[in-house]
Amino acid sequence: MNKDLKLTWNLESVFPGGSASAEFDTFLHSLEQDLKSLQGEIKAAKAPASPKETESFDGFIEALQGTIARLSEASAFVSCLQAQNQQDKKAVQLGGRLANLRALINGIMTDFDHILRSTDDETFAQWIGRDQVRQLAFVLSESRDQAREMMSPDMESLALDLAIDGYHGWSSMYDTIVSHIQIPFEENGETVSLSAGQAANKLDSPDKETRESMFVKWEQAWSDKADFCGDTLNHLGGFRLKLYGRRGWDEVLKEPLEINRMSRETLDAMWNVIQDNKQMLLQYMERKAKLLGQDRLSWVDVEAPISKSSGTISYQEAAETIVEQFRKFSPRMADFAEMAFDKSWIEAEDRPGKRPGGFCTSLKLSKETRIFMTFSGTASNVSTLAHELGHGYHQHLMNELPILNQRYAMNVAETASTFAEMIVSDAMVKSAADEQEQLALLEDKIQRSVAFYMNIHARFLFETRFYEKRESGLLSVQELNALMEEAQKEAYCDALSSYHPHFWASKLHFYITGVPFYNFPYTFGYMFSTGIYARALQEGAGFADKYDALLRDTGVMTVEELAKKHLNADLTGRDFWQTAADPRFLADRGRSDGRGCQAVPGHDRPSGVIQPEGSVKWNRSHHTKSSPLGFITPQRDCFFDDTLVWETRTCYIASQEDDR
Repeated sequence: MNKDLKLTWNLESVFPGGSASAEFDTFLHSLEQDLKSLQGEIKAAKAPASPKETESFDGFIEALQGTIARLSEASAFVSCLQAQNQQDKKAVQLGGRLANLRALINGIMTDFDHILRSTDDETFAQWIGRDQVRQLAFVLSESRDQAREMMSPDMESLALDLAIDGYHGWSSMYDTIVSHIQIPFEENGETVSLSAGQAANKLDSPDKETRESMFVKWEQAWSDKADFCGDTLNHLGGFRLKLYGRRGWDEVLKEPLEINRMSRETLDAMWNVIQDNKQMLLQYMERKAKLLGQDRLSWVDVEAPISKSSGTISYQEAAETIVEQFRKFSPRMADFAEMAFDKSWIEAEDRPGKRPGGFCTSLKLSKETRIFMTFSGTASNVSTLAHELGHGYHQHLMNELPILNQRYAMNVAETASTFAEMIVSDAMVKSAADEQEQLALLEDKIQRSVAFYMNIHARFLFETRFYEKRESGLLSVQELNALMEEAQKEAYCDALSSYHPHFWASKLHFYITGVPFYNFPYTFGYMFSTGIYARALQEGAGFADKYDALLRDTGVMTVEELAKKHLNADLTGRDFWQTAADPRFLADRGRSDGRGCQAVPGHDRPSGVIQPEGSVKWNRSHHTKSSPLGFITPQRDCFFDDTLVWETRTCYIASQEDDR
């Protein structure tokens, strides 16, 4: 690995010149012309009436996959431009241009889906049985089934056209609102204006006064914008409900479940197990409150570190540690990560003007990835970096598959990223310099459990109830606040002393139009990866190959089929999820009386491939000053962040984006 890694990424190798790139302008013009040509071809086509006639679509399918790859490349590039500089107005304009191209390809896919839907069963079976198409059998069958539940092609195309300046326009409006958020903050004797992303980082400050002061300002800032955010959310929800009604859908979870290729039975089984295992986290929260000298944690205390950290981790040290730990599990994963660092695929510089959060996006033509984050030298930054590299490795394994088979859903995308993070996070804990540092790192891990078990659950409850009430009309800001706080109290078992009523306004995910219910897939990915991690510990060194095979199949199976084939597990039942929530795979440090968190006699940590040795290479002071926490939960290794997927119902141009 290079010994002088850059903190900024290389976009010039993709299209030189940034948002003013003449080469990119030419690329978009050519893409637009080819899309229009494809549009004319599919509109003139008729459903094949015999196996012989299906051969006429071979060229179309090949061209379609090529244009999807090119549009994905363009979308990823513009996403990077917008993220690195929120004031780049030209990049915003390019985003609008791409929205039109996405609507165009979605219309093409809608017409093609109608062809699939109109093909009789016998002809279709022979069609997907042909050598040239057999690899695409799953995705073509899936598209055909979904098309049967849609409106007519003309109506679907109209909806897509109207969505550009309607549905997606409201989502862009939210981005504009966020870009204007400025929050005053005193630092080093001076008052500075922080962006929403910079201010959000202060909410996790180890200094109680800092985070509490910032939270007051944070709530006020979003309160000032609440009317605008409320209008935006109401109109997004209204558009979605009207469209569902026109399609004859009466279940708001139908689309998100289909997008994530999972059943309602699986979703319910997962949430039921989580609900039954929250007690162990409540015990942790009670103990943490005592360590902080409080009766109960407030909202802003939940993710706050117990003690201050006087040390930092350099980017170089973080990179070397990640590669080292990846290599102990899989040389292929390590080689990919090393390539990403050496070729400057990662934007990590801490500077103003960047958007908050982090993401990994795929350049499908270049067969490269780009990772975006802001690295400030914390242990959580290392976790984030490992997480995003997990996304990148997932796509790296998919690069040689047909483009249509590279569409994998958010829930399995989060599985890959979380698993990668677990490898590094576990190594950091095992290699801690002393017990106090180990406890601090373990406490950070438990916070992530709280995020997936409680924070995400609150979002899911809020969004479910929002749509129920939105059926009857617009919701006021006061109603949205009350709905949000009610969901938080339920998800956190009413364990906090205060809540975040304007969370619905401050959280990007409620405003993402590509994927509705941008919440439960995170918890699925976290729990599913935990179950896979437990299996890796049991099976040892041979599991890396199985893991790669599982990831490669994520674009051509439901999650239930994926788990059955590669893990022999039933996701619709409780057993797999309970294993993921059970402390048997990590040593229990202390006694736990809560349901689902008792120590399991005779179950020491299994030996296996993930057994980090030696010490982590950085030296820092991140020590708890009080007595140890009451217990440590199992495998809570995933950094809580959020993934934005450029995904439409039919085209699925994917890019994983995370916004904490």
